[in-house]
Amino acid sequence: MSLTDLQIKRLKVPERGQKTYYDPSLRGFGVRVSQGGTKTFVVLFGPDRRRRSLGRYPDISLAEARVLAKQAQLDIALEALHPKVSVPKLTFPIARTKFLSDCETRTKPHTVGEYRRLLNRHFDFEQEISALTRRDIGSAIDSIKKPSEQHHAYVAIRTMLNWCVKRGFLNASPVPPMTFRARARERVLSEQELALVWDRAEHFGYPYGAIVQLLILTGQRKGEVVGLRASWISDDRIVYPSEFVKNQRSHTVPLGRRALDLIAALPGQADVLFPSRLDDEKPFNGFSKCKAAFDQDLEVEPYTLHDLRRTFSSNMARLGTPIHVTERILNHVSGTISGVAAVYNRHAYIEEMQSAFAAYEAYLTDVLAKHSILDRHSDPANLTAPRGIC
Repeated sequence: MSLTDLQIKRLKVPERGQKTYYDPSLRGFGVRVSQGGTKTFVVLFGPDRRRRSLGRYPDISLAEARVLAKQAQLDIALEALHPKVSVPKLTFPIARTKFLSDCETRTKPHTVGEYRRLLNRHFDFEQEISALTRRDIGSAIDSIKKPSEQHHAYVAIRTMLNWCVKRGFLNASPVPPMTFRARARERVLSEQELALVWDRAEHFGYPYGAIVQLLILTGQRKGEVVGLRASWISDDRIVYPSEFVKNQRSHTVPLGRRALDLIAALPGQADVLFPSRLDDEKPFNGFSKCKAAFDQDLEVEPYTLHDLRRTFSSNMARLGTPIHVTERILNHVSGTISGVAAVYNRHAYIEEMQSAFAAYEAYLTDVLAKHSILDRHSDPANLTAPRGIC
């Protein structure tokens, strides 16, 4: 007899394991009853009598299960008559090779070499790229110990799998969103890195290149440099008004010769030395876009502009500059001169800061020479390049 709803409800539950009751009216169709009492519709299909689960009773009805069983058997029969053409599987190693080959036709050799190193070293997947999961990618990234290497590897795998999406090899990239930061409040650029950033700044031109150079030369905050006005500069120093500075107190910075020459060579007639592209009265504000372009192919570990300020402070200490003089240059409120001492100590330390800047600029000149970075600061052409996107 054909299975009925009443029969299914009365089927005995096995003491252990599973038992399947087949319907004689539909070959291969039946109900599998498990030890826990769960009843599941199943169908056998193909020459090897493979079994497929159709759904649990009563989540789907007996009538619905019969239709699904007939459809499954029909699909198998049609496939036997018209076999599908076998398509080679696109495994991760094959996709990686295709990606790198394409990169060689449109990307700088150094970038291709770095992609190859990172993808081969950190991602040893063998499965099809369509089988990659967010957990696979995240686990591979997390296994990398060095934070900067983590970030570079993440960019490489994200670029590759985005390329696969654009080429139709994937519907969506499995790379999860992740954030990376150099160790907070610890990043100090080496002499070689500082020289490379300075050299890139000279070639990058105005305004972003000059902003980076002033950050290196003065150690001031990013906002204090980008908002600098010609009217605040008198003789050989900058006098920041209290309403502009972060800690709300007037700040005087005596400038070294190199910084003065750089400022004198800046183009433009507006009071704001680094105006925005659309309004000379507003300061430059394209940091994100410009830094991405600036850092492209720069052989320096990930860094922030604030790291240049920390590097400046560290180099002042290396030169033997008294800490209270460095803090006065950086305009730190809390430090060696604070509290009651700050109230009574009104000495401006101008001469001490001038000596510190002279020693620092001499040190910077030696660093650039040591690392074969030509000194082109006196050539205004490096600062007056036409404004581009930055």
